[in-house]
Amino acid sequence: MARTQGSHSDITGPRIRKAALGLFARHGYAAVSMRQIAGEVGVQAGALYNYTPDKQSLLFRLMHDHMLELLSALGELPVQKDPTAALRQFIGFHIRFHLQRPDEVFIAYMELRNLTSENFAQIEILRRQYEDILEGILKTGQKDRVFSVADTKIATLAVIAMLNGVMTWYRTEGRLTLDQVEGVYWDMVRRSVTE
Repeated sequence: MARTQGSHSDITGPRIRKAALGLFARHGYAAVSMRQIAGEVGVQAGALYNYTPDKQSLLFRLMHDHMLELLSALGELPVQKDPTAALRQFIGFHIRFHLQRPDEVFIAYMELRNLTSENFAQIEILRRQYEDILEGILKTGQKDRVFSVADTKIATLAVIAMLNGVMTWYRTEGRLTLDQVEGVYWDMVRRSVTE
């Protein structure tokens, strides 16, 4: 099927991904049809297949792009040789990066179950790369006798789960500023790895 007049892949492709992101976050992947995504973008349903093979590919692309952006942004931060400073930086980065992308975060965690096994395996590799960065910080702190952690892998998963919780309750109009929230979480994480 031909593209609708005036549509261009560099414009329509991103619009399709943006529409899918919003619909998946609001209604869940399983409840959203390609027809709904097309309607949101303003193209015929058949035209979507000029930009994506299917809904699964769209979900995978959203998750994959999110993880690549996350890893890239973390990699741009200045290297902290001191493990305490590195952990502090990671905490602040994680909270702020994720709060700016609530739909992407929701999909990245809640829609993993809807990925095919092949797509899940690829996303899992990227997730582990991110987790390995935090675990590396904890291991360095353990080696330097700055941190006391019984199991660095479990501590890594626990810290990330705790940080992800901010996304469920934080509101900019709430009683705490983002700086205050970040400080509270830093204090909780610091205490959990040093006491």
